[in-house]
Amino acid sequence: MRKFVSLLVAVGLLFGAYAITFGLPGTDATSEAAQPQSAAGGRPAGGPPGGGRARGATSVVTTALEQRPYEVTLYATGTASSLRSADVVTETAGTVVETRLTANRDVEQGEVLVRLDARTQELNLEIARANLQQATDTVDRYDRLRAGGNSTITDVAQSEARVAQQLADAEVGLAEVALEDRTIRAPISGRLGLSEVEVGDILGANDVIATIDQTETLVVEFELPERAIGMLGQAHEVLVSTSAFVGRSITGEILSFDSRIDAVTRSVTVKAKIDNAQRILWPGMTFAVRLLHESEPLPVLPSTAVTWSRMGPAVWVDDGGTAVRVPITILYRKNEFVWVEADIADGAMVVAEGAQKLRDGAKITAVGAETEKAPS
Repeated sequence: MRKFVSLLVAVGLLFGAYAITFGLPGTDATSEAAQPQSAAGGRPAGGPPGGGRARGATSVVTTALEQRPYEVTLYATGTASSLRSADVVTETAGTVVETRLTANRDVEQGEVLVRLDARTQELNLEIARANLQQATDTVDRYDRLRAGGNSTITDVAQSEARVAQQLADAEVGLAEVALEDRTIRAPISGRLGLSEVEVGDILGANDVIATIDQTETLVVEFELPERAIGMLGQAHEVLVSTSAFVGRSITGEILSFDSRIDAVTRSVTVKAKIDNAQRILWPGMTFAVRLLHESEPLPVLPSTAVTWSRMGPAVWVDDGGTAVRVPITILYRKNEFVWVEADIADGAMVVAEGAQKLRDGAKITAVGAETEKAPS
């Protein structure tokens, strides 16, 4: 008996809760019938003009389709080097007798930087010139004798004298080259780097004694990820900055990029040149690099407008109060927006909120408009 009474109490409580929430059965019909009707056709007196929301229509929020470009920014770290630089190298071994290697000074191409001990080469040049003079005198004497009708000078003797003259002339040339190699000159114009060579040092052949950089233009080399390949064919500029000059960005021009992807880092090497006419930037500096790319204008929508099914992503377009499903291809995402490829007219009203409860051909009523704008 106690269980039966408990069951009746529970049923009563449930019925009371239902009545409070939904009202007693038949109440809606009675209330609707009790309302006075308008003379124009049955609209309840005092109701909203136009009959309010259409019967069976789904309330949604729509937004106009816009066309905006999509901006991509890639970041990298690069190292600068001179557009043109050269090492100052010795051609031969010798002892330094004179240096002009003051660091950070500008030098002109051909300027003397170091002189080596050249006494031996000077003597060799004198010997070679004396031999040449002797050979030349012999040829001249033979020519005069032959011209005077002297038959003791044979053709063979005269030919040998001319060969000896040519050999002596070549010896003079070799001696002049050897002497010139004792003087080390600047291979290019530019700024001289630090050198430790001093008078009295003994240098070997092919020793690097200093560097020269032309710093009016610098080249920044950096790495970009594999996904940047499509951008490199269209981008022409980069922005670079350095911690040495905080807050200052410099525009650089892309010079070249590698023809293959590195198998280990999966990146591509890129080189960009920057103007350094004021010469405030130095080779070897580290730069933060930004590559900016802006696509052609594309349809952009809030990400809430996209719905998914087995057929892929789609959006719902308001076609005169009827929901029409249009398939899309998502190209980019950024914050709360997506850039898509779709067959939708510019300015068409797309459902931004409430799309998940729609079916193709469903009646919809726009109750508001999306006011937030896509990032430009």
